[in-house]
Amino acid sequence: MALQRGMGLLPGRGRGHFAHRIAGPAVLTKKRALTRVRSGRSAAKRNIRAISDLEHHALAERTPGQKWADAVANSAGRFSFAVGHFVWFALWIFVNTEGIGPLHPFDPYPFPLLTLITSLEAIFLSLFILTSQNRATAQADRRSHLDLQINLLAESESTATLKMLRALCKHQGLKIADDPEIGELAERTEPKTLIRDLQDQLPDAS
Repeated sequence: MALQRGMGLLPGRGRGHFAHRIAGPAVLTKKRALTRVRSGRSAAKRNIRAISDLEHHALAERTPGQKWADAVANSAGRFSFAVGHFVWFALWIFVNTEGIGPLHPFDPYPFPLLTLITSLEAIFLSLFILTSQNRATAQADRRSHLDLQINLLAESESTATLKMLRALCKHQGLKIADDPEIGELAERTEPKTLIRDLQDQLPDAS
């Protein structure tokens, strides 16, 4: 009878009841783990969606000139662009040196027309690339400002959390609450002070 009570096998209760009593906590733990995994995935998807929205918004804000500059810069950065120019220069020089069938030299050495065309191309290509780089730099600056703001918020949250933990440890009489390093970490971090310290300690490149 005692053994039956220990196993939960009393009259009116079968082995299924005993198994349910054992499996109950395991099922709850599994459900909690799945909930945490799903919440982590949802947080990751939410962050990815937020970053994607920011990138799409930045691309949509471009002016027609900036879009054209980005397209030219992307095309000029491809390997096919270099190969096309190599073939173009080779054919131009060969035609104006030896001639090919009915094609007679129209820009003899030192190829002044080719020089003029390539010089104009280099000028306009440089302008388009600079325009694209300026837009990319402005976007990178906005990202850096966003990162700095998030880091400052995270530092403030960590400081507040550390203060609460220190107060709890002091309330429980734990010695770690009196650790001077913990007290220093619990103080507010001033970005201006850190910048000044870095400027004083970093070596001068000159």
